[in-house]
Formats: sequence, C-alpha cells, structure tokens
Amino acid sequence: MKWKQLTLAACCVSWLGCASAASSDYQTEALTKGMLPSFYPALKAQLTYPMSYLSGNYKSFAKWKVVARKKLRASLLTPDSHRAFDAKIIDKVDRGSYWGYKIAFNLTDESRVLGLMLVPKTKGKHAAAILLHDHGAKFDIGKEKMIKPWGDEKKLASAVAWSKKYFTGQFVGDAMAKRGYVVLCVDALGWGDRGPMNYEQQQALASNMFNLGRSLAGNMAYEDMRAFDFLRSRPEVDSKRVAIVGFSMGAYRAWQLAALRPQAVATVVDSWMGTYQGLMVPGNNVLRGQSSFYMLHPGLAKWMDIPDEAAIYAPKPMLIFNGGKDHLFPEAAVKDAYAKLHKIWNSQNAGSNLTTRTWPDLGHVFYAKEQTVAYNWLKKWTHPEKVIH
Repeated sequence: MKWKQLTLAACCVSWLGCASAASSDYQTEALTKGMLPSFYPALKAQLTYPMSYLSGNYKSFAKWKVVARKKLRASLLTPDSHRAFDAKIIDKVDRGSYWGYKIAFNLTDESRVLGLMLVPKTKGKHAAAILLHDHGAKFDIGKEKMIKPWGDEKKLASAVAWSKKYFTGQFVGDAMAKRGYVVLCVDALGWGDRGPMNYEQQQALASNMFNLGRSLAGNMAYEDMRAFDFLRSRPEVDSKRVAIVGFSMGAYRAWQLAALRPQAVATVVDSWMGTYQGLMVPGNNVLRGQSSFYMLHPGLAKWMDIPDEAAIYAPKPMLIFNGGKDHLFPEAAVKDAYAKLHKIWNSQNAGSNLTTRTWPDLGHVFYAKEQTVAYNWLKKWTHPEKVIH
C-alpha cells in the first residue's frame, strides 16, 4: 500500500478554486494485481465467522443447525416453488441391467428441464443418488458429464472425452446404476440443454440475476434442492436412501445440498473443499470472478466459513476427497477445512461418520480408483444389510 503526502504548495489553488489544504495522506494503489482491494488483509482479519458452531456462541448443536441452515437458505435469494413436477418420459434406452430415461419435469416454478435418469431393472424401490456435475469451463454438456448420453453423437463424443479426462473413462452415473442405484442428473443453468454459454458470459449472467433480485449461486443451489426432492418422489426410489454425489463444482453443490437437505442418507464430495482464508490467495481461481459467481452467496462469508456450511449436515455421513496435486485447492486450505470438519463431527460423537482423504498422486479428478472407494463407503449407508462387518 503506497501513500503520498501533498505539500502546501502542491495543494494551494487560486481563489477561483477550492480552499487551500495544508497536507493530507491518501492511498495511491487501491487495488492489487489480482483485483483485490489493497485493504483486503484487514477485511480477512474481520472474518471471525460468528455463526460457526466452533465460535462458541452456540451451546446446542441442534439449535445451531436450525439457525445456520435458515441463514444459508435465506442467502439463496430464491423463494420456494409450488408447481407440481409433472414428469414426462421423453425417451428410453435399454442398457442391460438398467434403463436410461430422458425425463422432463418442472424443476422450479420458472423452469421446466430435461434430466437423465437411470433405473435398475430389478423390482422394488431402490437406493438412489442425485448427481451434481462439474463446471470445467465446458458448457456444451452438463448432465452428460455424469451419465453417458444417447441419441446425440456430438454430445456423446464430448462426454466420452470428458469422462476419459476426469473419470478414467467411467461414467459415474452408469457405474452407480450397475450397482443398483437410481441416479438423476440435471443441467445447471448455462450448461447443455440450458446453454451453452461461453466463459466470459458468466459474468453477465450473474449480473443479470442480481438485477432481477436473484443470485446465480442461489438459483443453482435451490434448483439442486428441487432436483433432490424430485428424485425422492419417484416411485422407483426408496426416499430414505437417497444420497448426494458431486465432482468439482458439483462437489461444492454436494455439501451445500446436504446442508440444505438433511434427508440425504449420505454425501460424497470429490474435489471441492477448503477455507475462505486458504482459498483467497493470489492466483487462486476463486479470485477471478466469472465461474466463482456460481458459488458466491452475498454476505454469507461474513457469518460462516466453508466447512461451517458443510457441517450443517453433521453428524450424518459425509465423504470428502481432494487431490494432493490439485492446484485449485492448496494443501493448507484443505488441511484446515478438514480439521474444522472433524472437530465438529467429533463434538457430536460421530467422528466415524466423516471420512476425509487427500490422494497425494492425484489432481483435480475423480478416477476409477477413487470412485471404487467412494461407492464401497456409500454402500455402508445405502445398503447396510449387504455390508460384511
């Protein structure tokens, strides 16, 4: 921060101008190269997170969760929807042990969308998972990143290439359907059938949502809530065994949805966890704007840190993976977030319900070996009768 002193001679003006000033000091560099205000260290120091359970301001964990969830819900700036889902099957494909459906339904009062849903052929109600896709600055596909598409060769080629890059060629949704899960994935606003847009257009979309009295991040979060509710309402699904699974931006969406929908039986979070202090460092992606608007709720950071928000789901089961070579999430930010999360789960005598792991040799991916560990962990909560103890 540079300061400049003005001398009396420099400040004196003629009688036609303003009155002369003796001297004054002022900032001449108000912004950093990363477009942070030069006084950002002072602002970061003021982030004491008074609504964190770890703040000591709450004696009852149960009451804290009610207050914290209410605060998170209010920050979405999105009213409740009341339209019936009114689902309609658009297309169907046979995939051996399971069916693939293209299903249209009213996601909110304003949006009717097309989702991809996979349903095992076995009879009865099934465990299920809402799948939350990543960002990746790739907007031509959204739901197709998690479930292998059909009927569109261009989308199929794009999805297969994406799967090879981030999932070792294994589609998360199809892998779970083979394991007996009903799975559903819907495009977030801006992706696939609800786009596509380009990277620079994100800023305009976020701004326009604010102009409309809404929030881009809040819209995505609320739509995830509605998609979860829709999946639980399906006749093929056991509503008590619905999990949440997300990768990258979808991982952020996963722990956020878990905080807002405690009915979820378990949550898998891959490649999105840290603290505000640890992520708000020069060069980090969260400081670039654009994509960040999908994950920024106005004013919420004043009250809770990122792990505080995720911990609203405690003491229910959550698994969180990060890659040791993931440049988007610095090791210190991840380590501090994990420590906060474990402290909260442990405070409720539920430490065994929280699994965190950093994979030293991996980057920002959800490879088959990670998926296998995640699916085996998830089975403990969705199919406890099948787990060998």
